Amino acid sequence: MKKMLALSLALAAAVSVSACQTPQQTNALAGGALGGGAGALIGSAVSGGSAGGTLAGAAIGAASGAMIGAAATPQPQGQCARWG
Repeated sequence: MKKMLALSLALAAAVSVSACQTPQQTNALAGGALGGGAGALIGSAVSGGSAGGTLAGAAIGAASGAMIGAAATPQPQGQCARWG
């Protein structure tokens, strides 16, 4: 039951950020979603299935994944960004 709750929360977090699609944020959002899901699973496993451990793992994983994704985003080379 607790694993199902953790997976549902991870899926809800991933779906809630999936609509934001600007080129500069794509890697950060994908990294945050993947990191949040992985962190939730690891946090749940390490804490014995407690909700607090799952949420803490999800938060730490999402923040770490977003930072790594943002750092991996290629920077434009002397071109202005176009917003349409």
